[in-house]
Amino acid sequence: MLRKKNKQILIVGGTGFLGYHAAKFFIKKNYKVISISRNRPKKIRKLNKVKYLYADISQKKKLFDKLKPYSKTGIIINFGGEVDHSKSIKTYNTHYKGTKNLVEFFDKKKLKIFVQIGSSMEYGRLFSPQKETFICKPNSTYAKAKFKATKFLRNKKNFPSIVLRLYQVYGPKQDTNRLVPITIGNCLKNKSFPCSDGNQFRDFLYIDDFVNALYTSTKYLKAKGEIFNVGYGKPYRVKNVINFIKNDIKKGKPEFGKLKLRNEENKATYPSINKIKKILKWRAKISLNNGLKKTIRSYKKLR
Repeated sequence: MLRKKNKQILIVGGTGFLGYHAAKFFIKKNYKVISISRNRPKKIRKLNKVKYLYADISQKKKLFDKLKPYSKTGIIINFGGEVDHSKSIKTYNTHYKGTKNLVEFFDKKKLKIFVQIGSSMEYGRLFSPQKETFICKPNSTYAKAKFKATKFLRNKKNFPSIVLRLYQVYGPKQDTNRLVPITIGNCLKNKSFPCSDGNQFRDFLYIDDFVNALYTSTKYLKAKGEIFNVGYGKPYRVKNVINFIKNDIKKGKPEFGKLKLRNEENKATYPSINKIKKILKWRAKISLNNGLKKTIRSYKKLR
């Protein structure tokens, strides 16, 4: 099947968990997918039909050299940025300056839409359900860089951007430094592992639902700095999530209360998703129980 003209997408951070699933989805939709990231994809997340480029988006000249052949790309999705938030300078430069560099390169070109992947942490310690109309009070380097990138895009006139503020997205092939894969991995090995008291509430969104929200957002061509919360829209107690995984696997020994919450963490963090439901006609379809079972099965297959 021939691709339509300009049916090309650039995924910044296409080798990560979110980027991998996005790339896989857009390949099925017959897009030509280009990924740009600092690191090569892990073996389990490498896709044969993706064109992989390597550059640090905070280094303007090298980035522009890599992007020159792809200046007519119609859709940009920006997952890019340092994942180790303890590296404060790198975190700030990649999440904020990297976004500015990408916008500068694609400004006034044949761009249809620039999708910026934001974060619920932009809201800081504001109460939940968090709404897009709240005045954000970010309280970490990562959150401040994300929020600064959001403000930059909103102030960029005539630039077709949209910001998706994500909550906890989980699913197959996620890195093992997140709650769900940490819990699954330890339970499959029947190990004891430290946890917080588990009494905090979080929103959990299955990866397939997120990718559908992402795809829907690329079709919203009226976007000019719009912000949308993307989550399931319902809080769940973390302790219940951990126990569900343990009970489904029938192994594992979570040690509740052994870890303290980080200073920037809220007791309850979950979004209002009224705006995305109303404007983009999107809402999550996969329940937490079903999503967790799908994820557990995928990790069992990798053993």
